[in-house]
Amino acid sequence: MKSIFYLATFILLVSCSETTPDSSGTTHTDSTGGDTTEMRIQIPNSACYQYATKSDTIFLKVEKFPNVVTGRLEYSLKEKDRNTGDIDGVMRGDTLVADYAFMSEGTRSTRQVVFLLKNNEAVEGYGKMKDDAGKMVFENIGSIDFSKGTRLPMVDCGGR
Repeated sequence: MKSIFYLATFILLVSCSETTPDSSGTTHTDSTGGDTTEMRIQIPNSACYQYATKSDTIFLKVEKFPNVVTGRLEYSLKEKDRNTGDIDGVMRGDTLVADYAFMSEGTRSTRQVVFLLKNNEAVEGYGKMKDDAGKMVFENIGSIDFSKGTRLPMVDCGGR
């Protein structure tokens, strides 16, 4: 008789307790039917790169998440219009392929940019581009030339 009582008590306790979410992020419910899915905050892996001379500056900040890269890109080149904007792209191996949405002379534009992120520097890639519905994109990502690209050494982000 005691064993039936203990068994019934054990079953009752187990059925009333909440289940905890597992590491896969699978949704579980507690005894009231509430969602106990674990919320995860993803912290990006950030890095900054900068090319600077007396008259020219290029600054790139990348924030790598598991499936996307975001960040900031600024060009301040002598005798050229300054432009500053956001990047949104992906990593393909050690190559960042991103859309650069920027403001220049009061006009918002978007163009594709490619940077090789390797050996503590970012090297901007160049290649033949075409207009694709108002956005300049590379004709062939596989033929991007990094040999003559501007080299931006890694720097401290300094609160940027």
